[in-house]
Amino acid sequence: MKILLIGEYSRLHNSLKEGLIKLGHEVYILGTGDGFKNYSIDFDISPRFTNKNKFFKKSINVLKKFTGIDLHKVETAIHFKRLIPQLKGFDHIQLINSDALQTYPAYQIKFYNKLLQNNRQISLLICGDETPIVDYNLSGKLKYSVLSPYLEDKSLGKYFQYSLKYATESYRRLFEYVSQLSNVLITSDLDYELPMRKMGFTTTFIPNPINTDKLNYIETVINEKIIIFLGINRLSYLKKGIAYFEEALKIISTKYADKVEIIVTENIPYAEYIKLYDSAHILLDQVYGYDQGYNALEAMAKGKVVFTGAETEFTEHYNLKETVAINAVPDAKQIVYQLSYLIENPKKIIEISKNARSFIEREHGYIKIAEQYLKAWGLK
Repeated sequence: MKILLIGEYSRLHNSLKEGLIKLGHEVYILGTGDGFKNYSIDFDISPRFTNKNKFFKKSINVLKKFTGIDLHKVETAIHFKRLIPQLKGFDHIQLINSDALQTYPAYQIKFYNKLLQNNRQISLLICGDETPIVDYNLSGKLKYSVLSPYLEDKSLGKYFQYSLKYATESYRRLFEYVSQLSNVLITSDLDYELPMRKMGFTTTFIPNPINTDKLNYIETVINEKIIIFLGINRLSYLKKGIAYFEEALKIISTKYADKVEIIVTENIPYAEYIKLYDSAHILLDQVYGYDQGYNALEAMAKGKVVFTGAETEFTEHYNLKETVAINAVPDAKQIVYQLSYLIENPKKIIEISKNARSFIEREHGYIKIAEQYLKAWGLK
């Protein structure tokens, strides 16, 4: 089968591609590479010209502020339109988001319609912000969500523009169009599956694919110090609750000055990011999740003890009796307590490390997950 995966924000589509290729399929990824993360793609639609120099970028921002015109989106649309003649004969096309092309909604509706005319079918993967997800998170019915900081302080709205755009009329129309166009809606973890079901949508839940052949397990060896890693992405700083980790680390660095080493990075490319945390024993990911995001899963595959979403809904879904990750909540004192326990009980770090790898192999193996996608798409 010939398959096109549109969009890449976390390496999810790359791992899925690798699984599908193992199963004998021809697979391509189209996208922008997601800025500084620089993910691998086959068809590049990133706004290269409008990102060329700092002066030009400033001029574009001024134009956007006074006219509402975003030349980055215009350039992305031009690149995609030029590619359309090549995007024919695919047995399946999957969008990583209704906004997978990252251009104006009206353009995307036309482009998706053209794609469906030239190819067999389209599906929508829900693995991040999407209209029903944002609607449910804004309802405040969850004990917490990535929009909790905004609900607590509406003055933070400018930091949540990316999420809140899905509640606007143009992006709402885009989601409705894409969901009707798709032969199946797929969710990648419980943070999206639970809200979609609550909002009345029929979805197929398929866990994130992790390439366990590429991500080798790193045997946990604790010598003099326990190494804690925090990778900061400024664009998701509030949504991930990074401030709680920073507050906790200040306390830990004083309380266990002779027992810990703390590594903090900010806005680095994906390839560099995953190498930097290789030496770490503990990785701090996010506090507002119920399930693990992609970065957390890859770290777990390497045997890291990850502070992330691991709520009751998650442990019940997978019928877990053992600890595979630490459930981080928006409470710095609780994070300090959890870190302190691990620092004082290093054997527990080794135990969780092994559990994490076993869990990833069992539930997220990329070839098994690729088979589930083929079944959901109706190609198996």
